[in-house]
Amino acid sequence: MWHWFRERRRKKILAAPFPSEWEKHIQNNIPYYQHLNNEEKKRLQDLTQVFIAEKYWLGCGGLELTDEIRVMIAAYACLMILALPNDYYRNVKSIYVYPTTVLSPERPMGFFQVHTTPVSGPMPILGEAHYRGPVILVWDAVKKETRHPEHGHNVVFHEFAHKLDMLDGSADGTPPLTTPEEYQRWVEVFSKVYLELCDKVEHGQSTFLDSYAVTNEAEFFAVVTENFFSKPENMKRYHPKLYQVLQGFYRQDPAQKVLTNQH
Repeated sequence: MWHWFRERRRKKILAAPFPSEWEKHIQNNIPYYQHLNNEEKKRLQDLTQVFIAEKYWLGCGGLELTDEIRVMIAAYACLMILALPNDYYRNVKSIYVYPTTVLSPERPMGFFQVHTTPVSGPMPILGEAHYRGPVILVWDAVKKETRHPEHGHNVVFHEFAHKLDMLDGSADGTPPLTTPEEYQRWVEVFSKVYLELCDKVEHGQSTFLDSYAVTNEAEFFAVVTENFFSKPENMKRYHPKLYQVLQGFYRQDPAQKVLTNQH
């Protein structure tokens, strides 16, 4: 019965045309959009439209929420589930958006935060994903990372990767997979790359992936997801097996799309 009501509500939401201004926000701010075919663009628009309507949005710290803010955050989040079932963000009820860096109260470091400094007293954060709570984002960080995708950082990808990770009830760096073989392959590849990265960071060696990824397995998954969508060609070049596993989960091949559109 709940499924029937949900689908009926979504059909009503999608009966309204996708606003042209919303599409301009996506075209102007999300470079990957140009690599999608027409069917994928329509799918992303539908997902974005439903996401914006179904989630509770709150502007914090004096921020007045605009269509641009909602559309950019929703489109980035929905880009990740473009080829996944439309209930993969069922654990996301609310999105809180602050205008600039949030100073959190003093506490031990959480699993699902993007910090800008080492942990010592109150910490400035760019985003948080709470297991049974909201996704918190900083609008300044979203805009900055949109202008510089070559850096491989995207707080929306990062925090919503945590939400995908949490879908199976635990935040362990492994989102819900479909077969035992997938789980086995995931564990083999992720464990190997994670441990290799930990060793390199410990010995001060340069790495393609940000050293923040060694914080724990959950952060590792979030960081590699950022790179998978922001720097897919480099991700595939430096970590081909890791890229292949992520490709299997997200059911997308962004490196191939970027390459195809360059020719």
